[in-house]
Amino acid sequence: MIHTAAPSAMARETAEAPAAVASMLQRNRHRFEEIVRALRSRSPTHIITSARGSSDHAASYLKYLAEIRLGLPCCSLGASVVSIYRAELHLKDSVLITISQSGQSPDILSLQAHARRAGILSIAVTNQETSPLAREADICLPLHAGREKSPAATKTFIATVALAAKLIACWAGDAGLHQAVDDLPQALEKALRADWQAAHELLAGAGSLYVIGRGPSFAIAQEAALKLKETSALHAEPFSAAEVMHGPLELVGRNFPVFAFCPADDAFETTLQTIAHMRSAGARIIAASQEPVGDISLSYIATGDPLLDSISLIQSFYAMAEALALRRGRDPDKPRLLSKETATL
Repeated sequence: MIHTAAPSAMARETAEAPAAVASMLQRNRHRFEEIVRALRSRSPTHIITSARGSSDHAASYLKYLAEIRLGLPCCSLGASVVSIYRAELHLKDSVLITISQSGQSPDILSLQAHARRAGILSIAVTNQETSPLAREADICLPLHAGREKSPAATKTFIATVALAAKLIACWAGDAGLHQAVDDLPQALEKALRADWQAAHELLAGAGSLYVIGRGPSFAIAQEAALKLKETSALHAEPFSAAEVMHGPLELVGRNFPVFAFCPADDAFETTLQTIAHMRSAGARIIAASQEPVGDISLSYIATGDPLLDSISLIQSFYAMAEALALRRGRDPDKPRLLSKETATL
């Protein structure tokens, strides 16, 4: 186990997430109004996103909220189809949302430029308001999260998914979702203090595991699995609680660890059915749920809207993952092969 004299950057930045969300909401309030006016004037029939890594997981969360609350199909485009394969995309009646913490990635910049030439609205979400991505978009929604040093993005991810939820609330005119997003900083403060150390019982010595969720919580499962890889060098594979019942189930055997995100949304009962199948195959289940589920139950903080509970879940998870990395003898701020920014073409 690594002992440090001061908290890791990951721990500090995880703790800064509630304040980052509050800042983002306050400082962007007029920009949300501007974007909604632009969106309603164009009436796009579908949404396109482009992002990588944690930002793409945030885009996946946006996808589920847009499809559930707006009824608009949303898909993620691989930016390389433009930057490398030089495809001419037919983008009529769509809106492009690019997400990049640094706003520097060449491939995403290339796709955004292509979208602007096609005449569709481009919205950039970035933590760097002066970056090329921000400057060259039609509209920029800055995260205002402050500098993030750890390679394992935490507060910027949480600020991004909160921003996505606020955008959908504004676009849909959903007063209940509006209020729940505005109340997120308080919920996240409570989530930060949730004790999830019981998960270490199964994860401290694990070599691999599945991380599952469904709908918005599948996006969170993707992000959680990435963090376990980055910080603990733990082979964690994310799956939808539906898709895991196909080919991936064959790998489940005695004592195979599964981390399940189980928010109390419309997918809760089907997720419980998946968990029951996996337990019968020998899996040991760590479940983040408001009621006892699986072998190890972790309670979480509800947010006022079940579709936002995934944001509370990842806040608690980050704190657990940072402590797990230290227990496994890893420095969460110094992965062996990774750096904070990765430029892709």
